[in-house]
Amino acid sequence: MTGIQAQSTARPEPVLSVRKLTTSFLVDGAWKPVVRNVSFDVDPGETVAIVGESGSGKSVTSLSIMRLLQADSSRIEGRIILGGRDLLALPEGEMRKVRGNDVAMIFQEPMTSLNPLFTIGDQISEALLCHRSMSKAEARAETIRLLEKVRIPSATSRFNEYPHRFSGGMRQRVMIAMALASRPKLLIADEPTTALDVTIQGQILDLIKMLQEEEGTSVLFITHDMGVVAEIADRTVVMYRGEQVETGATADIFHRGKHPYTRALLSAVPVLGSMQGYERPLRFPVVNTATGESDIPVETADTVAAAARPVLEVKNLTKRFDIHSGMFGKLTGRIHAVENVSFDLHAGETLSLVGESGCGKSTTGRAIMRLIDAQSGSVIADGKDVLALDKAGMREVRKTVQMIFQDPFASLNPRIRVGDAIAEPYLEHRMGTAKQAKERVSDLLIKVGLTPDMASRFPHEFSGGQRQRICIARALALEPKVIVADESVSALDVSIKAQVINLMLDLQQSLNLAFLFISHDMAVVERVSHRVAVMYLGEIVEIGPRAAVFGDPQHAYTRKLMSAVPVPDPERRREKRAVANDEIKSPIRPVDYKIKPLEYREVSPGHLVAV
Repeated sequence: MTGIQAQSTARPEPVLSVRKLTTSFLVDGAWKPVVRNVSFDVDPGETVAIVGESGSGKSVTSLSIMRLLQADSSRIEGRIILGGRDLLALPEGEMRKVRGNDVAMIFQEPMTSLNPLFTIGDQISEALLCHRSMSKAEARAETIRLLEKVRIPSATSRFNEYPHRFSGGMRQRVMIAMALASRPKLLIADEPTTALDVTIQGQILDLIKMLQEEEGTSVLFITHDMGVVAEIADRTVVMYRGEQVETGATADIFHRGKHPYTRALLSAVPVLGSMQGYERPLRFPVVNTATGESDIPVETADTVAAAARPVLEVKNLTKRFDIHSGMFGKLTGRIHAVENVSFDLHAGETLSLVGESGCGKSTTGRAIMRLIDAQSGSVIADGKDVLALDKAGMREVRKTVQMIFQDPFASLNPRIRVGDAIAEPYLEHRMGTAKQAKERVSDLLIKVGLTPDMASRFPHEFSGGQRQRICIARALALEPKVIVADESVSALDVSIKAQVINLMLDLQQSLNLAFLFISHDMAVVERVSHRVAVMYLGEIVEIGPRAAVFGDPQHAYTRKLMSAVPVPDPERRREKRAVANDEIKSPIRPVDYKIKPLEYREVSPGHLVAV
C-alpha cells in the first residue's frame, strides 16, 4: 500500500526539462554569454511563466529551446529534454519534425509571423499537411474546426481571407490555431498579448487557459507583465540580466518574493482600484533592484487652475475617412473615426483618452496636432483656432502643443545623433543660437534623467525607456504648454513604464504641463489622470473626474474595459471570464449615413455619460 501511495504522489515526468542552459552570441570575434545557467521544468498541463524586462534573456531562452537562433553566430550549451530527447543533440532534419509537432510557438507580433500573400486557411493547412498525414480536404476541414475552436466567428467564410482583413486580436487567435494544429505537447507563448488592447488580451488569456484544459497542453509563457503572470501561471521563473534570480510557485513569488529585482517588478505593477482615497495622480514607488528598498509614493501637488481658461479647447471635432472602391474609385463609404468629440484641458492637468484600438483616440490626437485634417469642429490652443491657421500660424502653435508617439525608435532618425534631434526644433523655430541650443540640450537631458554626454550617441545605442525619455526631451525643447502623449508607455516594460510615468508627473509639476494622455491601459490611466474620457466608435461615451469614472463607472463599455484588466493576484488564477468573440464594431458607414449626436446626463459634478 505504501509503495502504491508513493507511486501515486510521485511528480510526473516533465514535458520539458531545461538544465544549465547557456546561450552565447559571437560579438567581435568572441563569445558573449547572454543567458547563463538557466534550469527549470514544465510539467504536463502546467503553465510556467518566464518573467523579466527587455534584455533579461527570456526571449533568447525560448528561441534556444526551439533552436531558432542563427547557427553561425550563436552557441547553445546545456541540456533541453523534451519527450526524453535532448533537443540540442538532434540533427537539424529531426529538429524540423519536432518544431510544430511536439513543441509550437506563438510570437509577439502576429502580422510579422503571418505571410501577407497567403490566406489564413492555407497557412494553417500547411502546418497540418507538413506534420500530419492528411488530404487537402481533410486539412481544410480540420483548419475550420481549429478556427472555430479559437473562437473566430464565421470560420468557414474567413478561411480564404488574408491576414490584413483581421484585427490584431483575431490574428493572434489564428497564430494560436496554427500552433495547436499538430496538438503539441508544449506551447511556447512569447509575449502573445503585449501589443493587444486590454479586452482582447483578456480574451486571449482565457482562450489559452480553456484550450490548455481541453487539450492538456503545457505552456511556457514569456512576458514582462506581472498582472498576466498572476492570471495564468502555476509557477514563475524570474530572469534578470541573463540569469535566473528566483523560481517558485506563482503565489510564493507574489507574496513572499525574496529577490530585490522580483520585488521591484511587483512594485511597478499598476493595480486597478489602488487609487481609492487619492484625489490626484500618484507616483510609482522607486525600488532599488540591488537592495529591494523602495521609497513611499506621494501624491502630486495640485497645479490645476480650474478657474483659468483651458490651454486646449476641443469642440465637436469630427474626422471621417473616405473609402473608394471599384475601377473608377467610386466613393462607397466613410470611416467615422471621430464624431463630435468635445473636451477642455487645463494647465497642470492630465486628461486621459481611453479605449480599444479603432475607437478614434489616436485620430483625435493627430487631428488636434493637424497631422491629419478634420472635417469640422474647432481646436483652440493658446487662444488660436488650430484648424483655421495657415502654415506660418501652425508653426507658432507647435510651440504650444507637442506630441510624444508610441514607438520612440520610429520617432527618431537613426542617422542623427540624439543631441541634434533634440536641438532641431529649437533651432528651426529660431529660439536661440547653436551654442544656446547645445546648453538647452544638456539641460533637457538632465531633466529627463539622462546625462549631457549622451547627446553624441545615436538612437540604437539606447534602451526603449531611454529613447522615450529622449522623445520627451525633444517635445520639451519648445517649452510647450500641452503635450499629446499617444500610447507613450504602451511598448515599455513594466518597471521602465513606471519610471517614464514618474518622469512625466515630475515634469508636469515643475513645468505646469497639461497632458492629453492617450492609452488603452486602464490601470495606468487610473494612476496618472485627473480626468478620464472613454471613447467608443469615435465618440466619447463617458467623461469625468478620475475618481468618479473609476469609482462609479456608468457606461457598459467603461465597465467592460475595467473588467478586462488583469489582476495581479495569483489566488484568482482559476477564475474565468466569459470568452467573448466580439471585436470592436466597425466604424464604416454608408455615404449617406446621418450620425445622431449623443446626449449626455450628468451623474455627478463633471461626470457625464452618454444615454
